[in-house]
Amino acid sequence: MDFKSFEWRKLQKYLNPNAAHDLNIFLERLPQTAGQTALVAAGIAWMAAGALGLFTAMQVKSMTELRAELKETQALKPAVPVLRDVPVPQQDLKSFTDSLARTYPNIDIKQQGASIQITAASTAFFGVFREAIGHVQNGGTGWRVSVERLCVGRECQGNNLGALLKINKVSVDKPAG
Repeated sequence: MDFKSFEWRKLQKYLNPNAAHDLNIFLERLPQTAGQTALVAAGIAWMAAGALGLFTAMQVKSMTELRAELKETQALKPAVPVLRDVPVPQQDLKSFTDSLARTYPNIDIKQQGASIQITAASTAFFGVFREAIGHVQNGGTGWRVSVERLCVGRECQGNNLGALLKINKVSVDKPAG
């Protein structure tokens, strides 16, 4: 739009002191011109729009308060460290397995990767078998021993007692973020 081509005289007509008087006359004659039914319908539409605006304003206020509460709650959330399982070094596990085999000569104790397999040919060695498992459970500092396989009696293939214990160390890392 070009300001040079704008007709300022038309704008001046609306800014005239009589313009307010003209608007007042227009509003007074509106019921006769438009009809009362149209005015009632327009009033209902304006009230519905007002109610919708009020409802929206209340919901926005509620959402703003909820968002502030959520941020406050997240600020109070503690930083939780992350626990990881780290395999025990093979040399430590090998020396522990050799020591265990010398301590309990009646049962067979072997290292299989990060696990220790304990077997016995007879259920008569159950007490020794149970003590060897307990010894592994308390074997090293920070060890986390989980039972992968445990069998007694007919369930065992080839032996009457068998256990496979997986060994890891617990590592505590700093929390993410």
